[in-house]
Amino acid sequence: MVLLISTFDENVSLPSKFETYRSPGTYFSCNPQGVPVTLDMTRFSIPEWWFRQMKLDLPQQGYALNKVSKIVFGTSPDSPRDVESQVEIGELALHGRDERYLAWLAGVILASWSAFGLWFFRTHSRALIASLDSKMKKDLTLVAYRQLTLEPYKDKEKAAVLRFIATNYTNPELDLEGVAAGTGANRNKINDVLKTELGMTFTSYLNKLRLTEAARLLAEKSDAPVAQIAYAVGYANVSYFNKLFKEEYGCTPKAFRSLATAQEKPAGCRAPELSGSPADAGA
Repeated sequence: MVLLISTFDENVSLPSKFETYRSPGTYFSCNPQGVPVTLDMTRFSIPEWWFRQMKLDLPQQGYALNKVSKIVFGTSPDSPRDVESQVEIGELALHGRDERYLAWLAGVILASWSAFGLWFFRTHSRALIASLDSKMKKDLTLVAYRQLTLEPYKDKEKAAVLRFIATNYTNPELDLEGVAAGTGANRNKINDVLKTELGMTFTSYLNKLRLTEAARLLAEKSDAPVAQIAYAVGYANVSYFNKLFKEEYGCTPKAFRSLATAQEKPAGCRAPELSGSPADAGA
């Protein structure tokens, strides 16, 4: 047997002309003894001839169940021929879908994801702050130039190298040749000083000075643009500064500032407390 439903479509249907109505349908089996049949009316198919007649594309299979004009039962091409067909409907029940549980489920999922996101953000923030705190404490000994020159007269050339770098590290043009020209020390002596005292090359030490000072400025000057701080510590290229800063501290300068300002006393986002600038410390 076949079950068809005629549904009105505002775009193509004409009132009282049922041939223009969308007529999705389906087949089902029955027998003389009677058999209960359950059909999902949202999954009916519309015959191809109707699309050809209405000059519509086959993919346009949608129909509205709230605009059904009639329900039709009948035989199908698969029904036995030369046999009288009679259908007796003992009971017909239409059940809608209660989609309230979907809204409830969506609410539960959204709340769960929100709670997870909040937990993840707080956990990640705490871990990042702890990591930054550890790194800044480690950097403290590298930036405290005074500890390296407690007895400067034992090696005046070493003191001159450290003092010159501490005074001129914000100069974007500063390089190894410039330090050599400014102190009179040769390149090998400069590298030996930095390698012996800090275990670092000139480039890595120069970046350490600039990035540590940038971290201090980011925490203390919340209104200063990141670009301004980058220029202030000796980086002419802001993108390069952002790249180095993230490699050093594991987060961008903006994220570092957010973590610093989010704490009442941002232990993990505050640069070492030196009296004065690096230039003063190296003097």
